[in-house]
Amino acid sequence: MSAKDEHACCAPAGPAATGPREAPVTRSGRQPRGQVPIPAGTFAMGDAFGEGYPADGETPVHDVDLDAFRMDATTVTNAQFATFVKDTGHLTGAEEFGVSAVFHLAWQRNTDRRERDLLNRADGTPWWLAVRGADWRSPEGPGSDVSRRQNHPVVHVSWYDARAYAAWAGKRLPTEAEWEYAARGGLPGRRFAWGDELTPRGRWMCNIWQGDFPTRNTEEDGHLTTAPVKSYPPNGFGLYCVAGNVWEWCADWFDAGYYAQSPAADPHGPETGEQRVMRGGSYLCHDSYCHRYRVAARSSNTPESTSGNTGIRCAS
Repeated sequence: MSAKDEHACCAPAGPAATGPREAPVTRSGRQPRGQVPIPAGTFAMGDAFGEGYPADGETPVHDVDLDAFRMDATTVTNAQFATFVKDTGHLTGAEEFGVSAVFHLAWQRNTDRRERDLLNRADGTPWWLAVRGADWRSPEGPGSDVSRRQNHPVVHVSWYDARAYAAWAGKRLPTEAEWEYAARGGLPGRRFAWGDELTPRGRWMCNIWQGDFPTRNTEEDGHLTTAPVKSYPPNGFGLYCVAGNVWEWCADWFDAGYYAQSPAADPHGPETGEQRVMRGGSYLCHDSYCHRYRVAARSSNTPESTSGNTGIRCAS
């Protein structure tokens, strides 16, 4: 599978943006909520196991120094995003374009689906469907809704949407280095946020794919798509679901060669680029094609892209 295809499996690129979409000004006096303190420290960033995709640039492993900061304990929920939209009138990229990417089994599970809303399948990754009317309110397209998923992560949000939410909440998007340090939870050099074993004592620790991707999900963890944001134990810093569930946008531009030139203190990524970093993996990750629920794993997408497995976590 080509590097391009590997990225497309995770979250397909969206339509070209017509221009940068500016975030609203932070509401005066609004204080960040729902965050936990992340202590200052030094950590080894990158893949120490040699398991990453070469095109993702998870090496060389390098020491990074970070000052203390704060991080959302969970990804942004549908309820939180609804408050933001009500307060600002924000229109997401998926709503603006009128289409977003939906996983084929999620589309099939939407009993109210209309075939005319299925516009096409992604080239090379036919399990991704371009569905008219799919957005954060209707994750599987028209007929679906989030009324019973208020504590699930919001999805179908672009990098621009994530930045706008963060600004409104008095926060910001985390840098990629902050994200990995916080996700490690004080466990240096481990494969996952909880250790090196995927299912310690047979227990699922994250919401990822079980079965044969992309046609059969046994749902051993109880979820075909998103899970409530506190479905699994938190890591050592008190962060929930930093592996699987939904991809999380970071502030940085993506460059596969960045680690070789990254500064040791508080790196912020390349100055320019075409894609933004995403971290954490999603409910579609499976070691047969996308082993990116490892804590060192990286991926990226164009900042206007939206899909049913991409969400937001903020820092401050």
